Amino acid sequence: MAVVYKICPAALWRKAEAKGEFGGAPVDVTDGFIHLSTAAQVRETARRHFSGLGDLKLVTVAADPLGAALKWEPSRGGDLFPHLYGPLPMSAVRKVEDLPLGRDGVHVFPPGFA
Repeated sequence: MAVVYKICPAALWRKAEAKGEFGGAPVDVTDGFIHLSTAAQVRETARRHFSGLGDLKLVTVAADPLGAALKWEPSRGGDLFPHLYGPLPMSAVRKVEDLPLGRDGVHVFPPGFA
């Protein structure tokens, strides 16, 4: 199963769960798509865009159920990033885990994360 990841403030994720779908963070709404990352990209995403921020969730999303709404587009350094054009349905979410800050200020990914 191919998966992609979303880093999201916990409060925003709780609202999405209550609504039954995630419509995006403010930056996603502004850009017109939901920014996602692969396993190889998500640590750098955390460092660049969430540095020093706690109370985050790491959301694991199955890519296949997203269908044609999931586009792979060039971004940082020419890497292809997954962008979701439309809301993220909770039915595609496979796991939601805490993404805390370590004492060194770097995010601590769940045990066993690639």
